[in-house]
Amino acid sequence: MTTATFMRREIEEQPEAVARTLDALRPLAGDLRRLAADCRSVLFIARGSSDNAAVYGQYLCTVRGGRLGTLASPSVATSYRAVVDLTGVLAVAVSQSGATEEIVEAMAWARRCGARTVAVTNVSGSPLATDADLALVTQAGHERAVPATKTYTTQLASLAVLGLVLGDGDLSELDAIPDAVADALTAAPAAEALAERMTYVDRLVVSGRGYASSTALEVALKLKEACYVSASGLSYADLLHGPIAVVDPATPAVLVAAADGPVLPGMIALSERLAGVGAHVYGIGGSPAFAAACRYALPGTTLPEHLAPVALIVPGQLMVEALARAKGIDPDAPRGLRKVTQTDSRDGA
Repeated sequence: MTTATFMRREIEEQPEAVARTLDALRPLAGDLRRLAADCRSVLFIARGSSDNAAVYGQYLCTVRGGRLGTLASPSVATSYRAVVDLTGVLAVAVSQSGATEEIVEAMAWARRCGARTVAVTNVSGSPLATDADLALVTQAGHERAVPATKTYTTQLASLAVLGLVLGDGDLSELDAIPDAVADALTAAPAAEALAERMTYVDRLVVSGRGYASSTALEVALKLKEACYVSASGLSYADLLHGPIAVVDPATPAVLVAAADGPVLPGMIALSERLAGVGAHVYGIGGSPAFAAACRYALPGTTLPEHLAPVALIVPGQLMVEALARAKGIDPDAPRGLRKVTQTDSRDGA
């Protein structure tokens, strides 16, 4: 059922937003390749949903791009003001608004330490875009709902360009992404049905592995933001190292997986293991065997594993938006949140 929420409308705008972003950024491949030519590693600077997008970038730049990807702790720059040799590092700052002071300051710190800098932002005239050596400006358009949807997927699309360029990959692979995102929107009725099943949930675990771990983290964040559910976003490995003990008949698990890849068998086994202790296991994506191991599963995407997160997040977004409404919550304006979050650079966070 189509709703009047801005969040739902913006979810539905994602195929066009992703297509515009890819069209705008592919011509920058040569500039990006030259900027990163002597960079041996990639340092991602981000917070919130942008940090979840950076997890995807970390996997893609490492596995496909051949450059070690790492996630920065911005307080190293803003609070501790550490002096670090970042020569040979490509610092990629990711911020939807490009105006979060902590991220702008951390990127400036990276440059002072010797890094080349790239901004991924939705605002062309923002401080982040202006100060970077190269700006990858997403084409999401204005986003009104507080929970990020189209700004997040366009960030993923931008990082897909980055990862393939660094690995000298074939950018024609990207052509399939907008249609895959459109196909993912057909999960809406199933997402509505799953939301009705989940209205009892106060706490749950969301988990994925490899590239899809970014999707699990983002779904968990959205459940907290828009549905006020205590959702723990954990990688497959981190879940097995202790927290799996909290998953029981009263604490369901949402598992996220691509349709292929070396980590898929482990996700199927995890679903079977959790179901074996009586937990409700809900799936997003994966293979037919993965879906069969879950109590209920939303269809995912047939994109290859390294591109799947751009479309795989869409069923999760639809589920979150539907669950918020089912719980009587306005997903456009969650309590205590604003569209641009400023972090006190002195708090050490």
